[in-house]
Amino acid sequence: MSVLSSTLLLSMAAFALAASLTPGPVNIMALSAGLNHGFRQSLRHVTGASIGFTLLLVLVGLGLQSLFQQVPLTGVILRWVGVAFLLYMATMLIMSTGREVATVPTTAPSFWHGALMQWLNPKAWVASAAAVSAYTRDGFGIAVLAILFFILCYVSITTWAAMGSWLGTRLTRPHHLRRLNRIMAALLMASALAMGLMSSGGTAVGLPPSAA
Repeated sequence: MSVLSSTLLLSMAAFALAASLTPGPVNIMALSAGLNHGFRQSLRHVTGASIGFTLLLVLVGLGLQSLFQQVPLTGVILRWVGVAFLLYMATMLIMSTGREVATVPTTAPSFWHGALMQWLNPKAWVASAAAVSAYTRDGFGIAVLAILFFILCYVSITTWAAMGSWLGTRLTRPHHLRRLNRIMAALLMASALAMGLMSSGGTAVGLPPSAA
């Protein structure tokens, strides 16, 4: 069993925090869930996204990434399904009417929505591959990295949900909420556009890509 130095652990934690806390589609949806449905309801999305990314990280560490090298079409399909999913979520935000009774019922993003957003986000795959290649050499390293990522991912996405909930208590007029929802929808659409423009070979990693 490997013994990881404190310096390596700190480096792992810094990478995980940077990848999890920076703005991305998962964090935008957490902000939206907190804003429109309250902090407690948004925790389903937070939990699903955190577990979904951790599972993705472990599977990439066990060799799942090789599937995309052997069957490049898989990555292309994943990317465009992700684009469609982000556009769907953006449409739901545009249709939202705030806290007033809506003709189209709106519900908080579910556990499965959170997990699916991670698996359909190419940046999450890039972050997983970068972290595994940089910090792990065996199963013990993958386990430690997965634990660190789960904790920091959960804390980071929860922070975005808490910010949304805080805003929701102060934006009491429906038109204010509608305006903010449309801004978040535009951000999701921008994320979808960036995802669609990604090359099928992935992106170079300098700073950690957003896993959320």
